[in-house]
Amino acid sequence: MTDMQKKLILCLNAGSSSVKFALFNYEAGTPLLLEGAINGITADKQFLDFKSYAADGSTIESIKKQQVDAPEHDTAFKYFMNRLDSQKGSKRMIDSLDDIYIACHRIVHGGANPRPLIIDDSVSHELEMLSDLAPLHNQRALDIVHSCRSHLENTKNVAFFDSSFHMKIERAVYTFPISLDVQKRHQLRKYGFHGLSYAFIASEAAAYLQIDQSELNIIALHLGSGASACAIANGVSVNTSMGLTPLEGLPGATRSGSIDPSLIFHYHSDSSRLSTASSKEMKLTVAEDILNKQSGWQSITGTTDFGIITKRALYENDENCKLAFDMFVNRVSMYVGQYWVALKGKATALVFAGGIGERGAELRGAVVDAVSCLGFELDEQLNKEASKSEETVFEITKEGARLKILIVHTDEQKQMAKEVLSREF
Repeated sequence: MTDMQKKLILCLNAGSSSVKFALFNYEAGTPLLLEGAINGITADKQFLDFKSYAADGSTIESIKKQQVDAPEHDTAFKYFMNRLDSQKGSKRMIDSLDDIYIACHRIVHGGANPRPLIIDDSVSHELEMLSDLAPLHNQRALDIVHSCRSHLENTKNVAFFDSSFHMKIERAVYTFPISLDVQKRHQLRKYGFHGLSYAFIASEAAAYLQIDQSELNIIALHLGSGASACAIANGVSVNTSMGLTPLEGLPGATRSGSIDPSLIFHYHSDSSRLSTASSKEMKLTVAEDILNKQSGWQSITGTTDFGIITKRALYENDENCKLAFDMFVNRVSMYVGQYWVALKGKATALVFAGGIGERGAELRGAVVDAVSCLGFELDEQLNKEASKSEETVFEITKEGARLKILIVHTDEQKQMAKEVLSREF
């Protein structure tokens, strides 16, 4: 079977505690055949969500929160492959696994690579070397890459990098105020992440606003367990909150976000004064583990679920949850203000995306209230109704307001499939 006869695009997205997957028809311009996710990886229980679709878009099969045994990313992928194999010959799903032309992999950290790469042994080794810069994601994605290469021997595996979208930001933005020689030698710079999401947001927002993407000026917020902000001018990223690694910027479920760099040396100190003795046990790997996996709103509230935090903060008078909620609103609104300046006051829309951004009506309301001095006003009723909408873009702007407020249901899997159509592999 030649490459031109293979019709399917498999998109795989390894998160810190989930694997999302989607199968698209290459020949038909990427209509969706099936999609799903296994969530709760590394937790006590894992759950499968799954849908498959007929040619007219109607649902053939739907599964919600079915418990499965997939405690690791690799086993989650194998579970999905077994399920995919069981679909062979059924309705319009798949005749053979060899029909999968390309397997797309979301890789968070791609270094300075500005475009997707076909994964061979050399590229795989390069990505392994970058794993330390995205400890919650890269290695998990690479585990799936290795499984995919062994299970689908005739399929091209392509890495799509979250960092690529930000490769056009200016040197003054991506350079750190440390030795230039050291930065060059170790490739230290602001890379930025959530790039596939921001690429999708930019495309969909421009289409909704009925303008060419080259005319798009927005402040985009991808808010989830990992959270970031991005200033998009003329359709491209000019600044973003994450840096060398996803740790910089906004706090997340278990990440600290930006802090005073010296704070970590005081973390285990027995005194209020920093000394060599009090900080000698603070090794780099320990510090990274604390800031990536033992911080964020979980460290304050005991839960990574921001929906629970919101409920307890606003309706149950939980002081710690209110603190975490208010801190997040504060940090997000500060980036909106900073990026308003980066866009020279020419932003035409504020866009919310990501699990919290799409579902968190209370958070959206609090953030918009905090930045209302810039001219953003939301319709409270539309904001409450937004969670019921299945539209890709849903507007919650108050009637008569000068600036738009949009919710974009971001889809990194679809963005990878769209990019396959626009490139030669």
